[in-house]
Amino acid sequence: MRYDPHQRYEQYDVVRYRDELLPDGSVRRTYSNGVTEWRRRLPNGIVSWQDSRGQHGTDELLGKGFVKRIANGRVLYGKEQGYGRTAWIIDGRPTVMFNETSFGGRLGEILATIGLAGVMGAIVWPPLMMSPEEEEELRAAMQQHSSSGISSIDSDSTVDSTSSSWDGDSSDADSDFG
Repeated sequence: MRYDPHQRYEQYDVVRYRDELLPDGSVRRTYSNGVTEWRRRLPNGIVSWQDSRGQHGTDELLGKGFVKRIANGRVLYGKEQGYGRTAWIIDGRPTVMFNETSFGGRLGEILATIGLAGVMGAIVWPPLMMSPEEEEELRAAMQQHSSSGISSIDSDSTVDSTSSSWDGDSSDADSDFG
């Protein structure tokens, strides 16, 4: 399947995951496709990770619900959708990650199961690439947004970038980022 940013994909892969906070403050994320990932939030807010396949990298929330993932030097972008869902294009395949750990993710699953997926809105697919200027604009908007103390209105993914822990006041519980 070839990626088209304007197409509404009727078929896409679904990968569910659960997060477990470990005693050392890191998180073990277990995916429904059998992959396990160990995640640690760095002091600058970026998440460093490694997985059971030997891959490693970082996840960075850019702002406006966009996530930049660097995996073994390769860059991917995700777009958070709310209700614990994040859309990705992985190896040319549209994929939606569902957070089964969060309340929003469980609510999203219930809505989809009973035929009310339309309540959650259409999936907005991320771009395949961004320029450094586009990334910086998103970072600046997020920085301005977080310094104003206003909660996120365009996604459920606001992150306190000064926090190195997984708990606290951040409203990213439904986010694929955390």
